[in-house]
Amino acid sequence: MKNKGSKKGTLFRLLKMLFSFYPVLLPVVCVLIVISAAVMSIPDVFMQKIIALVETSWRSGDWSSVGSEILYLVSILGALYVVSLLAGFAFNQIMAVVTQGSLKKMREAMFNRMQRLPIRYFDTHNHGDIMSYYTNDIDTLRQMISQSFPQILVSGISLTVLLFIMFYYCLWLAVVVLLGIGVMLFITRKIGGNSAKYFIRQQAAMGHEEGYIEEMMNGQKVVKVFCHEEAAKADFDRLNDQLYQDSKSANSFANMLMPILNNVGNVLYVIVALAGGIFLMTGIPNVSISGMALSISVAVPFLNITKKFAGNINQVSMQINAVVMGLAGAQRIFALLDEAEEEDEGYVSLVSAEEQNGVLTESSKRTGMWAWKHPHGDGTTTYTKLQGDIRLTDVDFAYEEGKTVLHDISLYAQPGQKVAFVGSTGAGKTTITNLLNRFYDIADGKIKYDGININKIRKSDLRRSLGIVLQDTNLFTGTIMDNIRYGNLEADDAACVEAAKIAGAHDFIMHMPEGYQTMLSGNGGNLSQGQRQLLAISRAAVADPLVMIMDEATSSIDTRTEAIIQRGMDALMKGRTVFVIAHRLSTVKNADVIMVLEHGRIIERGSHEKLIAEKGKYYQLYTGAFELE
Repeated sequence: MKNKGSKKGTLFRLLKMLFSFYPVLLPVVCVLIVISAAVMSIPDVFMQKIIALVETSWRSGDWSSVGSEILYLVSILGALYVVSLLAGFAFNQIMAVVTQGSLKKMREAMFNRMQRLPIRYFDTHNHGDIMSYYTNDIDTLRQMISQSFPQILVSGISLTVLLFIMFYYCLWLAVVVLLGIGVMLFITRKIGGNSAKYFIRQQAAMGHEEGYIEEMMNGQKVVKVFCHEEAAKADFDRLNDQLYQDSKSANSFANMLMPILNNVGNVLYVIVALAGGIFLMTGIPNVSISGMALSISVAVPFLNITKKFAGNINQVSMQINAVVMGLAGAQRIFALLDEAEEEDEGYVSLVSAEEQNGVLTESSKRTGMWAWKHPHGDGTTTYTKLQGDIRLTDVDFAYEEGKTVLHDISLYAQPGQKVAFVGSTGAGKTTITNLLNRFYDIADGKIKYDGININKIRKSDLRRSLGIVLQDTNLFTGTIMDNIRYGNLEADDAACVEAAKIAGAHDFIMHMPEGYQTMLSGNGGNLSQGQRQLLAISRAAVADPLVMIMDEATSSIDTRTEAIIQRGMDALMKGRTVFVIAHRLSTVKNADVIMVLEHGRIIERGSHEKLIAEKGKYYQLYTGAFELE
């Protein structure tokens, strides 16, 4: 982002974005604001003319035409007021559309960008902080767009018109007013700057407190079981006190600003009145654009102009905090929008295929057979049948540069094989599966899928060919049927039920109040951990991928439930290439090959019987404990 970190750069980008959202409505709003503000700034011109008429008639003693002329001026002023009223009503209605529409488009832009960000972003950013983009930051923009921008524009137009009127009537009095305004601006900068600083701190403190409350709500059972209520209250009180201190300081300065400015404005009013009286009494020659002599008809309206001028300065000052907070929110939103999207240089796609006379061709219908469509530089295209042959050769990987977590990993999984990874926490088991999905890209080496380098395969097609069941289950608000169908949005109800039967989830689902139509919310809070895991396995089953990744898939399931679903799991794995990560070594006994990892290296590999016979690390793990912590 250009001028990243600059408030001016952020403001320019925000305005540019708003005008791109509403290229017609925003200019219309600006014109309406100019009309409304300009009209509201000129009544004193009419007052000057009326007083001048009365003053002239009083001196001449001729009052015959005063009434009609005053009525004419008042009529014009009334008509202008009607125009201003209609313009004000129109721009306020349009601004409601512009404000809410702009925020809607920004939320859409943020969410769309978020869907295209790499997994690395979510692994390295606090989820509560990401949520605050859609709540706190958007809300600060709402106030700035709907209130601050229009008010600043109204005040700016009014100040411009009033300044011209002052110079039109009397340069000396205009200079007096400007000197007083200089004092007001100095006070605004000093006090308003401190207020803005603490308002920004208040936003940060609010985010910390909200994050802590969310954390405590999610972990309430843990808090209670360990009798941690008092410590939790103490931590909350500390965060709450910080929010109180920052809010108090911010509002103290903000509340101090307006009374001071109002009183400075009142003092300025008195000074202008005294200066006007002195100039009239001493007969100082007037200097003005109009060429008028200084008189009562000029001095009296000038006092009202002074009050309006100071009032508009006050209005601008009141918006400083909202603008500062809004720009801070915009800066954070733009930082999200500027995050680099997940790169995908792949060009090999997964297509439905059919085989005729031993030759694979692409099919417009779903045949149940899949192939990799590989376009070549010479204009030809080849098709490779999806089989599930995965090979890693000399793979190195690091999440952070200089901190390698996988060293020289080489392994293969032939179609239909079951490969198991065991090892201590942090050994690199899950990292390998992350590389297969291309959540992260390798630093060195090669990963080939059916003989094709996975860097050449489009990420969406690669991931569509893989099924994954994670240790941490994520369910979404909706029915049980909806959550199972999440694995394949084209699956009908019968296919979802069959997947649940394969996974062993059908029986408990039928005991739910509304069966498959039972609503879930809060990540399936009304289900046990094992039941949630069964639904995740059902979701993977309905996707019907040729390659399955089971990352601690049964770690949250009790031994009885594990026995119930084992037959279904075996049926699900039949004919598929399967990668299993497990702490329970009893679940990997029937694997074709077991890989033992330690510190990012494969230190042993072989079948269960072979590794037991070697009496190495796997033997120690298996005979020492059936669950590796």
